[in-house]
Amino acid sequence: MIVSAVAPGTGRDIDEALQPQSYPLSLRNRGYEIWKPLVGILLLASGMFLVAPFLMLPVLAIGVAVDHTGSFATAFENAATLDTVTWQGMLYLNLSLAALVPISWLIVRFVHQQSPRTLASVRPGFRWRFFWACFGLAVVAVGAQILLAALLPGDPGELDGSFNDWTQRLTALAIVIVLTTPLQAIGEEYGFRGYLLQAFGSLSRRPWIGIVLSALLFACAHGVQNAPLFLDRFTFGLMAGYVVYRTGGLEAGIAMHVWNNLVAFGFALLIGNIDDVLTITEVSWWNIPLTIVQNGVYLLLVLWLARRMKVRSTTDPLGSLPAPPPGSTPVLLPTTPPV
Repeated sequence: MIVSAVAPGTGRDIDEALQPQSYPLSLRNRGYEIWKPLVGILLLASGMFLVAPFLMLPVLAIGVAVDHTGSFATAFENAATLDTVTWQGMLYLNLSLAALVPISWLIVRFVHQQSPRTLASVRPGFRWRFFWACFGLAVVAVGAQILLAALLPGDPGELDGSFNDWTQRLTALAIVIVLTTPLQAIGEEYGFRGYLLQAFGSLSRRPWIGIVLSALLFACAHGVQNAPLFLDRFTFGLMAGYVVYRTGGLEAGIAMHVWNNLVAFGFALLIGNIDDVLTITEVSWWNIPLTIVQNGVYLLLVLWLARRMKVRSTTDPLGSLPAPPPGSTPVLLPTTPPV
């Protein structure tokens, strides 16, 4: 027998609370109310598009003040709009997106009244050993994509094969990219594959709805884009969301997201145009096979790894229960269903 407790008059669904839940449904394990994910989604959107960009403006202003030519106002506007990519604009963008991590934590803590560690994984907490193993697999998947890219035709003039002249601007950009692009990728994973996946999953009680809707919003959040580019981002969102569902955490999605962005920006710094990569709105349909290969290879490798490492993909129902409120009445619950 399991000893639990129920506060009189709360109407808490004990049966649901004691069931192991997949990551997309894990918000239903603690005091779930339908208004909570609805409010949380609005707070996340406000934090992403309004609060974080506003709070990071001093960072942008300081960066422009210490390194700019000509008018400060003009340099500030150019950095903020990213028409010409500067290290200040890149820093501002990456830190604004990285802020999705604490924003998601605050929503889970104060709206859902549970530990922010439940966003990292169903354990709860970040599973570092699994993450570093996935990080290595991401290298293999990106390598497979690069190999295929060398065999397929691409956009004319996209990369001319010659190295860029290395300048002070590229050095500053490289430093910012290496230090803050991982934070940007982590922020997007916590926001989209983390909180939004759980919020939509808990509202619908169907993991696949959370996966599809979070992937759709992830693709739309990148702004104006043609069909192949939208499909590229939507496909990545679907793959990452499914991996979260099957592995019970964000580690694999973060590993792939970090490597993907670092490689994309790295090629742009060396033999491409960083302005075009960051503000890209169009890609060729030839990009779709590359997306399928990278995501497909990574998905298969991660599922194999998770099975080999015996990674938990559902919550611990007893560990997910909140502490009994004062004055609650102990109730004996059977460990087996009635027959």
